Amino acid sequence: MNYFKYANGELFCENIKVEEIAEYVGTPFYLYSMKTLKKHYTVFHEAFSPVPHIICFSVKANSNLSVLKTFFDMGGGADVVSGGELYRALKAGAPSEKIVYSGVGKTEEEIKYALGKNILFFNVESEGEIYNLDKIAYSIKKKARIALRVNPDIDPRTHSYISTGLKENKFGIRIEEAKEMYIKAKKLNNIEIVGVDCHIGSQITEIEPFIQALKKVLSLIDQVKKEGIRINFLDLGGGLGITYKDETPPYPDIYAGKIINEIKTRDLNLILEPGRAIVGNAGILVTRVLHTKKGEGKDFVIIDAAMNDLVRPSFYGSFHEIKPVKPTKRGEITADVVGPVCETGDFLAKKRKMQEVLPGELLAVMSAGAYGFTMSSNYNSRPRVPEVMVMDDRYYIIRRRETYKDLIRGEEIPEELFKL
Repeated sequence: MNYFKYANGELFCENIKVEEIAEYVGTPFYLYSMKTLKKHYTVFHEAFSPVPHIICFSVKANSNLSVLKTFFDMGGGADVVSGGELYRALKAGAPSEKIVYSGVGKTEEEIKYALGKNILFFNVESEGEIYNLDKIAYSIKKKARIALRVNPDIDPRTHSYISTGLKENKFGIRIEEAKEMYIKAKKLNNIEIVGVDCHIGSQITEIEPFIQALKKVLSLIDQVKKEGIRINFLDLGGGLGITYKDETPPYPDIYAGKIINEIKTRDLNLILEPGRAIVGNAGILVTRVLHTKKGEGKDFVIIDAAMNDLVRPSFYGSFHEIKPVKPTKRGEITADVVGPVCETGDFLAKKRKMQEVLPGELLAVMSAGAYGFTMSSNYNSRPRVPEVMVMDDRYYIIRRRETYKDLIRGEEIPEELFKL
């Protein structure tokens, strides 16, 4: 459920007209519904209520401070994959004891930062990282709590770029090697084993891959228990998909029920890392039509948003529904919806059947709350767009639109360059 609805021929976000926000903020911009964020978090949290758990929101999906604070105020934690994400999470109020740090390439500086903040644990992805963590923890007189991220070689049946649990992927330790890794880690003085982690991919729309992976991980837990290694935390990652077009992902309560059925007799604390499932349909990208033009066999709708604002269509071939903010009774066209960036790959939709539009009209690119702004860039020296949060009948700019001065902030032209 989300709170983007039509009423009286206009698109509303909760109880405010999208057009009203656009007139004040300008276009393009990202727009989030706080009610939707809270609803989705609550549904996920309540689905797992029968077992001890922490919802560690995946910060990479949407790292805006106001979005993060919404979840942390509801008792959530954070899954981070960089020092910058850790900094954001802490600034937004995440309790350090509810932060897990994932990622294959943590630097020494990032590790020291996380150890200093006493996070819950690191998800470790290689043997080398275990020894590196031990060395760094020793150097600052800390103990590093870890969970091994295991790679179960399970096909999540999703886009290859966001599949992370196959043996050819860069993530995690082969599950066949994990027991030996645990035994080695147990011998290190500055390492404390607390868990196991398994994340097989993103935008997964079937339950079976999750259950296949879980069964392998539970078998591993039983094996290491015989070696005197107790696993307290089972981190199942995220990956539950949403509906962009015609996908039919399982509801969180169905997903949770299947997971709980497998672990209900075990003394484990679950860590869940949802991202897209919570924020994906809680946000849209609002854009204005600049021009339309006729092409060979199709039309082009040229908008003021571009691939630098929402890269998913050109990067993944992803589908985002595009709706008029104020529908009309005009006929249907088939069009490429493209932006101003100087790339043929700059499109938000290809050969899309849509209502005929005119210059100046507003369009809403739906399901853009996850991996929208966080993957945006300044390509073509385009300032990044603002982010806006709606709360009932009020709205707040939670990130201002960048200016041209922002584009060159931090750059310098050394005088010596022109004396050579």
